[in-house]
Amino acid sequence: MADTPPDDTPAPQGGELVRRHRRSTRLWHWTNAFTLAVMLMSGLMILNAHPRLYWGEYGANPDHAWLVLGGEADVPFPGWITIPAHYSPADARIWHFAFAVVLVVALLAYLVRSLLNGHIRRDLMPRLAELHPAHLWHDILDHARLKFPTGLAALDYNILQKLAYGSVLFVLLPLVIVTGMAMSPGLDAGLPWLTVVLGGRQSARSLHFLAAAGLVAFFLVHMAMVVLAGPVNEVRSMLTGWYRLPREKDQ
Repeated sequence: MADTPPDDTPAPQGGELVRRHRRSTRLWHWTNAFTLAVMLMSGLMILNAHPRLYWGEYGANPDHAWLVLGGEADVPFPGWITIPAHYSPADARIWHFAFAVVLVVALLAYLVRSLLNGHIRRDLMPRLAELHPAHLWHDILDHARLKFPTGLAALDYNILQKLAYGSVLFVLLPLVIVTGMAMSPGLDAGLPWLTVVLGGRQSARSLHFLAAAGLVAFFLVHMAMVVLAGPVNEVRSMLTGWYRLPREKDQ
């Protein structure tokens, strides 16, 4: 988050530029965004090979699927949204597994760095008072009214941001990684207990899809908030680290 000014330095006011995101946060943000985009697009191509999801250990066309994607379409996801653009689940797996390594390494590096510099404890951990239903409801109403914080308050994550970012860092991304490991034949041979814990290989596949869908939902909401809060200012802060504090209404 923002650099803390020395005690004898006047607090920055609305309209001033301040340092907001650390280099490690910016690097991980863009690495993670690109990596997840490639993994999503290659994952859709892999899903094209059998766009049906099941619970349990086994799953094939005669079995009951809890979700069938694309209805009667043989290939539910068109080439413009998949990697590769032509039908090739084998090539898609190469892309998917290669970027899975990038995802794991980048996430571990970011979490270790954030633990060491206090980012998780200071900026992402919700305080007990913030979890009070009245506080949560107040933040929900503010978001619904598009009422965004101004001045220095804009530098702090609100409780909805903390819960959303925490869900991505500590629930959705780990779940995507663990379920992906459970579906890998090589890793499954060495860690057979993993599929058992997850309820079977097809359950792991379904959970993998749901976690990925959760990440897509987060992305859509995140992008909507960026646009509504001021895309130029928000994107600049994630590219350069510099953020212009929103002015108070009376400024």
